[in-house]
Amino acid sequence: MIAYVVAIVLIAFIFDFSNGFHDSANSIATIVGTRVLSPLAAVLWAAVFNFTAAFTGSLAVAKAVGGGMIEQSIVNPNVILGGLLGAIAWNVITWFFGIPSSSSHALIGGYAGAAVARAGLGAITWGTKWTQTLTFIVLSPLIGMVAGYILMVIVFWLFYRTSAARVDRFFRPAQLVSSALLSYSHGGNDAQKTMGVVVGLLVSVKGLFADQQGWLHALYLPDNSSVPRWLEIGAYSAISLGTLFGGWRIVHTMGQRITKLRPVGGFCAETGGAAAILIATHFGIPVSTTHTITGSIVGVGATQRASAVRWGIAGRIVWAWILTIPAAAIMSAIAYFILSRVIRF
Repeated sequence: MIAYVVAIVLIAFIFDFSNGFHDSANSIATIVGTRVLSPLAAVLWAAVFNFTAAFTGSLAVAKAVGGGMIEQSIVNPNVILGGLLGAIAWNVITWFFGIPSSSSHALIGGYAGAAVARAGLGAITWGTKWTQTLTFIVLSPLIGMVAGYILMVIVFWLFYRTSAARVDRFFRPAQLVSSALLSYSHGGNDAQKTMGVVVGLLVSVKGLFADQQGWLHALYLPDNSSVPRWLEIGAYSAISLGTLFGGWRIVHTMGQRITKLRPVGGFCAETGGAAAILIATHFGIPVSTTHTITGSIVGVGATQRASAVRWGIAGRIVWAWILTIPAAAIMSAIAYFILSRVIRF
């Protein structure tokens, strides 16, 4: 049983890696699309700032996912593994088709789906965190869109007498800062969701590790009020490595197919998206980096003219958002039913 729990922790880190791989486009698509950095330099840049969140960010999101969304008493290793497998499956499907869906909501949907498969709807602790999460599915792209639009309008107003070439020269280095801020906010919010799921796992099996010695005792967690330091470093390392390998199919969709970007547009999109994510992280709300940055890109494109945004592609992305939680939940429920027949608790 100890080996099974350790294996699930490793699978959680694999999911975190897939999160970084899948969502790397969120951090680098604009800076690659504007040709400020090459794809290789961009992923290196993003991975570094993903990891810096380990030393300066809060743990509010991890604590919310670990103890504020699913009834802890029904959590067991099969629920956690079922949730992870469903989320990973959805990430792979959407990556294959180049659809920038939300890894965050895939994980939350998967966790909920596996829990409901075990104990029915009573497994979900309906309350503030679910309200915030479901609300921000709608609000995060809108906040990103408004922020990107307003920033772009302000820039137009400040630089309206400046030639386009001079504006580009100014915003090319500025976009390095905005891209770093977006990568930092991405790591700070997304890595914490994996931490929260692992916390739920370790609390559910705390009796297994209470009397263990050596490194196994590090897996002992009496309650979900704290996150072990090794788990923080592991989660941030995994998401950073995933970002380093990148998701090039999604980069193409995010960087060029929604709207054509210049460095000034990339700066406004990244800054607006990062600000929205950092605010949500501060209040412990697990939001989608994908939703937010896509909304920002749409907002920036809309300042030129409505036709500058390829609304058909944006609409296909919205459908992926709508389907993510139920699709991941169904996959995870199936995974849980299979696991419960093979491994019993």
